[in-house]
Amino acid sequence: MALLVQKFGGTSVADPDRIREVADHVVRCRKRGDQVVLVVSAMGKETDELLRLAKELSSDQPGREMDMLITAGERKAVALVAMALVEAGVPSESYTGSQAGFITDTNHTNAKIVEVKADRIRAAVDAGVVPVVAGAQGVSTDSDVTFLGRGGSDTTAVALARALDADACELYTDVPGVFTTDPRICAQAKKMHRVTFDELLEMTAAGCPKPAMRSVEYAHRHRVPLHVRSAFTWEPGTWVIEEDPDMEAALIRSVTPDLSEAKVTVSGVPDQPGVAAGLFRQLADGDVNVDMIVQNVSEGGVTDISFTVPKSDLSRALGICETVAGSIGAAKVVADDDIAKVSVIGAGMKSNPGVAATMFEVLAANGINIEMISTSAIRISCVIAESDAERAVGLLHDAYELDAADL
Repeated sequence: MALLVQKFGGTSVADPDRIREVADHVVRCRKRGDQVVLVVSAMGKETDELLRLAKELSSDQPGREMDMLITAGERKAVALVAMALVEAGVPSESYTGSQAGFITDTNHTNAKIVEVKADRIRAAVDAGVVPVVAGAQGVSTDSDVTFLGRGGSDTTAVALARALDADACELYTDVPGVFTTDPRICAQAKKMHRVTFDELLEMTAAGCPKPAMRSVEYAHRHRVPLHVRSAFTWEPGTWVIEEDPDMEAALIRSVTPDLSEAKVTVSGVPDQPGVAAGLFRQLADGDVNVDMIVQNVSEGGVTDISFTVPKSDLSRALGICETVAGSIGAAKVVADDDIAKVSVIGAGMKSNPGVAATMFEVLAANGINIEMISTSAIRISCVIAESDAERAVGLLHDAYELDAADL
């Protein structure tokens, strides 16, 4: 008998028919002897609709009230799923995040889990009940409802699996698993049967949208077995595992595009100690998440600093940079939101030379200019023009022969 925590995203419970499919799946799992705990997101696009209503009614949108509003979507979904399970003959009870024992910090709209007191969920499982837990929510140390942010249901599921010492955490979504690249832009994209935590962390950081990066970090830190799979085909998906020696055979495992970032360049920056520190401290204090950073060689005592930020943070980043530029005597601040980041990722590159050279040669041979470069032990990322992104992904996917690899 296995204890499984199964998370179902919004598209998986978007309407009554889909909810019945989930209930039927739980029935099959129980028939084979498994114990099941469900974590459920809001139905379909309900969170987007709640955000739209908030924007229409409030220009301020206080964090506390936003958390009360957004988490209502999950509460509605868990009650409906629990009803469908009971209708299918499975004892079930729904739980909010606070009822399930999720204690968070006091940071509204993007709270972090402090502790999971899962005694109530454990008791329900032991009693033969299938708990249905609302994803992405908890209660703060100040006793307020909190929201874990977009993708937070993945994190809820992983944290609950760890608290219950589950045999696996299964993340059911609208895709069959983790792919070598985005199948929407590259027909040769191939589903991976397994991927290491390190590789998947790099992929999610580089733009892979599912699963949520925080959930992968949590699973990696606490060694929670993770299985990413489809709620529409029910076929086996992608297992996320610790690195093993055999995986060095796969040099590159993913080409990941990211069109969500913009580039900011601060020109004519005095080349003096502490200037960059001051700039990036101001950005950090302004809650701007900086990704890639490049500083040019100094000429005449000044230099240029370029960095990337999420497009959603661009306006705030520009305001901060213009203020800092005025105080340090920099020449100007320029933004470019027509960029894309393309990354090649694979644990095998740690022990194989030539990966970067191949990437640069392929892009150069096809007239694709590289604006910025960053690397880690198992990732190389290049910033290029957004108009070249789709072509670059296909070319690199072919160059590393990912469609023919045994993944």
